[in-house]
Amino acid sequence: MADCFIFDAVRSPRGRGKKDGSLHEVTSLELATQSLQSIRDRNTLDTAELDDVIMGCVDPVGEQGADIARAAVLKAGYAESVPGVQVNRFCASGLEACNMAAGQIMAGQ
Repeated sequence: MADCFIFDAVRSPRGRGKKDGSLHEVTSLELATQSLQSIRDRNTLDTAELDDVIMGCVDPVGEQGADIARAAVLKAGYAESVPGVQVNRFCASGLEACNMAAGQIMAGQ
């Protein structure tokens, strides 16, 4: 079994979800796109070398009801060959995304 290490992470800002809150005009797709752009730019990633983008999404309805990970990959300017998967585990969505990625890496997938 291979070891797996997290070498960098980003998280989108969060708020209380009020209709007039400070983030009410920023779409979920834009937040996800900014996160992917940040991780790419901070690490000078060649996105064509990525095997997958696994993204947690607590409330997959509306705009984020489709595969927001794949949509954000494309909007962020990543290579078209990079797939994306959205994971919903309610409040543990981000943690589950990390666990899934680590499990796949450690299993050699």
